[in-house]
Amino acid sequence: MKIKSAQFVMSNTNVAKCPKDTLPEYAFIGRSNVGKSSLINMLMGQNKLAKTSGKPGKTQLINHFIVNKSWFLVDLPGYGYAQVSKSKRNVFQQFITNYFIQRQQLSCAFVLIDIRHKPQKIDLEFMRFLGEKGVPFCIVFTKSDKLKVNQINQNIALYQKTMLQDWEEIPTYFITSATKKTGRDELLHFIDQVNQQTF
Repeated sequence: MKIKSAQFVMSNTNVAKCPKDTLPEYAFIGRSNVGKSSLINMLMGQNKLAKTSGKPGKTQLINHFIVNKSWFLVDLPGYGYAQVSKSKRNVFQQFITNYFIQRQQLSCAFVLIDIRHKPQKIDLEFMRFLGEKGVPFCIVFTKSDKLKVNQINQNIALYQKTMLQDWEEIPTYFITSATKKTGRDELLHFIDQVNQQTF
């Protein structure tokens, strides 16, 4: 898939106010500071489409971007640690939950995980929530440029071993690096395939 256009559409915290279009949506979510905005910018071939920050918790809204005038990329707030008040975190959790439960246009969620870390409880719990709600999702391992290939393979193997304690099989996963543009073609090809199955 070639990215011909990617434009910001709207931000809000109310799922009912999201775009009324029936176009397929792909939501990107992960723990704060996982490199989500950098990954989105890399995928779209733009430097400032999604706001990046060294300060965790930068994304605090449901952000819709229309891509190639045919599908929506949705940038969601990070879950877990963020430098915002506890009351705001609770609001984040509620409208994130509402989004995944209510948004019928959602074709797939991409759960971003920093490949440098061992399986984290909060990531595993969030994926369990998606599974229980029947939300299709893939894992996107980020920051692969920070590790050597054997370390990447070891960490993914550990993730697989951990997840197979609760899951029958491992979800589709991608290995990415926003810096080296690793995984860009694979991710966009996957979205293209799902779009073709949707219509």
